[in-house]
Amino acid sequence: MLFSEIPGLLETKQLLINSVKSNHVAHGLLFDGKSGSAALPMALAFATYINCQKPSETDACGECPSCQKISKLAHPDFIYAYPTAGGKKVLSENFIKEWREFIRQTPYGGISEWLEFIEIKQGNIPVEESRQIVQNLSLKSYEGGYKIVLIWMVEAMGQSAANALLKILEEPPEKTIFILITNNIHRLLTTIISRTQRIAIRDLSDEELIPYLINIKGVTAERAPKIAYLSEGNINKALDILDKKDQNEKDWFANWMRYCYAFDLSKLIPLADEFDALTKESQRSLLDYGLKIIREIYLKCISADNLIKLEGEELQFVQKFSKVFKFENIGQITEQISDAQMLIERNVRAKIVFLDISMQICRLIK
Repeated sequence: MLFSEIPGLLETKQLLINSVKSNHVAHGLLFDGKSGSAALPMALAFATYINCQKPSETDACGECPSCQKISKLAHPDFIYAYPTAGGKKVLSENFIKEWREFIRQTPYGGISEWLEFIEIKQGNIPVEESRQIVQNLSLKSYEGGYKIVLIWMVEAMGQSAANALLKILEEPPEKTIFILITNNIHRLLTTIISRTQRIAIRDLSDEELIPYLINIKGVTAERAPKIAYLSEGNINKALDILDKKDQNEKDWFANWMRYCYAFDLSKLIPLADEFDALTKESQRSLLDYGLKIIREIYLKCISADNLIKLEGEELQFVQKFSKVFKFENIGQITEQISDAQMLIERNVRAKIVFLDISMQICRLIK
């Protein structure tokens, strides 16, 4: 990954490049961006630049042996850690083939896409992974450059796993850089945050995203602004809209609301089983999508059509269901969905949560 392959974010790229030029690279960097942001691509581009043998003023060369190895995620001095099923025999190195393919296909993908890709329901970074990192860092660099440890979704570390890294994170071996990536900095231990330099990865502006969609993805000049508007600067969401990956969420949520409106338990109970079988991240994603649609229904109810960020079948669904939902109950429905997210986060059985919220929505719709 090169800086030039990432749309926009010029100020962040320049900050990272200047740190290398001035030899002021922090030993611990925390790339903080929302799910679907350029946090991981930016971290990979920085790692490529810092070990590049022929860097330019603005980017890595992309051609030297180091650049080529990092682009293939096969550099011997580059250590990766990311959520897996956990346990002594299920470390990141066991998923390196899948990780390379995931990055190739979905560089802006989030944790839900990754867990779905490796077909596990809930991922974490276990303490055994931290111990493996410490052991690997005890070895000398193979190629004499920086040894880089990239931990993606560092919030997936339990406290014991994070604590096992604290000492080496504070005092790493010479020419070793930790690059941590998070989608939720509030879930991190303060001891981790205090030992790293935060690099904020903002959402893209329309002026940054639209040229990328047109010039790189081949979107028409008429269509690109609409996609940028719908995605709200989230590049992964924009790519999902292009690929229509959000169609399943739309269909699933629409069916759920129809079953609630009809108070059809013969459909809601199997749907609860289906929801229970999803990964926790997919469950969160569906509920997040529901909150988005409820927000748009609210805007329709108050005649703020110009603020609705939907199109096609989603827009039609909102237009129809805005006539079904009682305006005074929309806030309560939103609270129910938010409470369900909190309960799932606390590992309450998803099927029970889903059935309970469904009964509440049935009542509030009626």
